[in-house]
Amino acid sequence: MSEAKERAQCVAHVLNAALPNDIREEIEREYLLVAEEQRARGRSNRRVLLIGGAGYVGSVIAGQLLERGYSVRCMDRLLYRNDVCVLPLVHHAQYDFVYGDHCGPTAVNAALDGVTDVVILSGLVGDPITQKYPDVSEAINHKGMLSLIDCLNGKGLNRVVFVSTCSNYGLIVGDVMADESYELKPLSLYAKAKVAVEKALLDSRGKVDYSPTVLRFSTAFGLSPRMRFDLTVNEFTRAMYLKQDLVVYDAHTWRPYCHTRDFGSAVRRVLELGRSRIAFEVFNVGREENNCTKQSIVDKIKKHLPDAPVSYKEHGTDPRNYRVDFRKIREKLLFVPEHTVDDGVAEILGALNNHLFDRVNDNLPFYGNYEIAYNG
Repeated sequence: MSEAKERAQCVAHVLNAALPNDIREEIEREYLLVAEEQRARGRSNRRVLLIGGAGYVGSVIAGQLLERGYSVRCMDRLLYRNDVCVLPLVHHAQYDFVYGDHCGPTAVNAALDGVTDVVILSGLVGDPITQKYPDVSEAINHKGMLSLIDCLNGKGLNRVVFVSTCSNYGLIVGDVMADESYELKPLSLYAKAKVAVEKALLDSRGKVDYSPTVLRFSTAFGLSPRMRFDLTVNEFTRAMYLKQDLVVYDAHTWRPYCHTRDFGSAVRRVLELGRSRIAFEVFNVGREENNCTKQSIVDKIKKHLPDAPVSYKEHGTDPRNYRVDFRKIREKLLFVPEHTVDDGVAEILGALNNHLFDRVNDNLPFYGNYEIAYNG
């Protein structure tokens, strides 16, 4: 048996042991196909470029891909002074970091050298930060992102994964679950730019030599080297732990949530399965059980911190309200996130109890998307 065949079987049968036999065999076939394609191009192994790979989700995905045997190149502009997130990985033999802006074709083309797959996580992430910097948001999230995807064609890439957002669904009235075909109603600059890039990628069928996939992420929670405490589950848990006066606006509005490590697993599933399952497809990433109201998140934290002070107000500045259907990713990619919101609350409380985040207030721009270091 060849070394490539042995390696393929290891990938399919060990790392994906819980999957049905036919899916493991599909992963094995895809591994061998990609390996042969890369050998023909003079590449010895599969190298994934994570654009924005030093961020809250990206730094977690980088570690997971390395654990799974991938080579990883991280390209990041370090907008949030998050350089320290790179340090835990710099000595790994299969990891390298390049400082760069995805808006610059020269930097992008250099970063693509020797790369087999691309995962795009970069940009100003979230509604508040794009509202604070509307011109920069337009330059980076819209024009810069369209420039980036133009650079990807003709490079012999295998997969391109674009990380989008369930915020694209905007405001849903009534008892409706949004699947991938549901009408998009982006309310913010952040979501509007994501929708524009999604359209550009999905309209490129027959025009590009790679297989693009759009992943609409739920709102993230959980630990990360670049920890964020401006996201609902993380923010509420820390505030209630510290007995701060937490004010919850529009407590009965719905959002879907997903753990950082589960995002990494979803990306890996897209990289591993056959092209027919993922090419030019859109997938919501999450699980129905993690559709939560803000009130239900407070209630989960109250189980651990019953005396934490919380007050409620209506008519906040963020009107988004949506529950999301995740059948497609569950049925087509056999992907179900492992972590619940309760798991995330317990994880964060454990970290707080162990004094891992005693100095958040000393460096707030690192621990949330509040401001950026960017000069164009």
